[in-house]
Amino acid sequence: MTGLVSVDPMVLLPVLAPVIGAFALLLLDVLLPRLRWVHSAIALLALAVGTAATVPGLAQQPGDSRSTLCLPGGGGQCLYQAGAVAAGLQLAALVTAFVTVLLAWPEHRRTERGHEAVVVSLLLAATGGATAIAAAHDLGSWLVALELATLPTVALVALRRGRRAVDGAMALLTTSLTSFAVLAMAAGCWYAASGSPFLDASAALAAAQDPARRAVLVLAVVLVVGGIGFKLSLAPFHAWTPEAYVGAPVSIATFLAATSKVAALAALLVFLHAVTALGAPALTAIAIVAGLSMTVGNVMALRQDDVIRLLAWSTVAQAGWVVLPLAAVSSLAVRAAGGYLLAYLVATVLAFAVVAALGHVGGLGHLRELRAYRGLLRRHPLMGAALGLALLSLAGLPPGVLGLVAKVVALRPVVAGQLWVLAVVAAVNAVIGVAVYLRWLRVVLQRPDPDPAVVGAPLAAWRDWHPAHLVAVVLAFVTLVVTSLAPQLVFGLVS
Repeated sequence: MTGLVSVDPMVLLPVLAPVIGAFALLLLDVLLPRLRWVHSAIALLALAVGTAATVPGLAQQPGDSRSTLCLPGGGGQCLYQAGAVAAGLQLAALVTAFVTVLLAWPEHRRTERGHEAVVVSLLLAATGGATAIAAAHDLGSWLVALELATLPTVALVALRRGRRAVDGAMALLTTSLTSFAVLAMAAGCWYAASGSPFLDASAALAAAQDPARRAVLVLAVVLVVGGIGFKLSLAPFHAWTPEAYVGAPVSIATFLAATSKVAALAALLVFLHAVTALGAPALTAIAIVAGLSMTVGNVMALRQDDVIRLLAWSTVAQAGWVVLPLAAVSSLAVRAAGGYLLAYLVATVLAFAVVAALGHVGGLGHLRELRAYRGLLRRHPLMGAALGLALLSLAGLPPGVLGLVAKVVALRPVVAGQLWVLAVVAAVNAVIGVAVYLRWLRVVLQRPDPDPAVVGAPLAAWRDWHPAHLVAVVLAFVTLVVTSLAPQLVFGLVS
């Protein structure tokens, strides 16, 4: 390697925009520390620029990609290759980070000077890692981008302070270090088997011709599923999830449930794209963790009265659905996994946004309990309708049509691949999942309890809601309504 032939800043802009925004934000905080409100504004601007930069990638034809950081000698060896699926995942990471910044904005008023700049810059750095991993084409970029998307979240959880925050941060840190060790071993196995630092299907195909090298390559796949399973909250690698969600502020829990999951799935898709030549036996590990994750997540969610823990266990169950299609070697699998992730993101971000908005008005300590949402639809019609639609979409029930279509699309590759045991497990968990979300929805639809000690404050005036929270809720609500009416808008982003 003597140097790079091409460096195209416009192709790299989805990654560069949040990273440059993080540096600019820290510099501004040093020069003008009193302008606290500007920090979130700069972050939103950087994320908006990055979002706009994904549009050319979304318009590509299947099989095409925007490449840069290419090596001399030709042969298509580029460190950065973003096809339509990668662009769709980058868009999802940037938009969910945008909503996270909106949710975090009111939280900074209760903190000391300098805290906001640190939090927002860490959010931008992690988002830069999430967008980079979707287009990484070599082992080095793949590992570095994945850790850049992960390590800042440890600090974001810990910055809240308190025992819960420390416990959650330690669980996340321990998981991150373990995950990195496993992924480093996977990268070593890939290089030993293929002899190539690039995650390329031709290198895997050449290695698959030799039985000994093929075995090492299959081991690499198993290690990748385990390593990324930690980050995607797949059972049995999920133990950190409820602790970190409960210990973090609601905005950071939203980031963990949304943007971090985009990064994890993107990393998995980049690797699996290179090993599809190995066929179905190499993907057995995905089938096992998908079924296990759905079952463990749903069963545990049924037992929760803390809404944050319920959403955490929901993430574990939904992660199983996200990787479910990838158990089958099919051209539809990647589109189905990406589409399900996007559908899950819209509904989950909306649910977290409603919890954050209500917590800002009525106190989050009280509103963590399920019973505090009794009569929400009558007391706060906008919030009740938004939360109800989010829960129905996660359950896969009309009018949450987006969630229903996502589950059907996720099952199609499994059925087409005749993985009948996995299909039955998924169908059973779809029924259990309905019970999980209807349990919360039933409370929302009940008559309000006249005792304010049970149900919290009466109907709040519009001036009591923080504008950033209202924008976040309305943005997510409108997106879910539109995509439920036209689900093809979501699945078209990852086609």
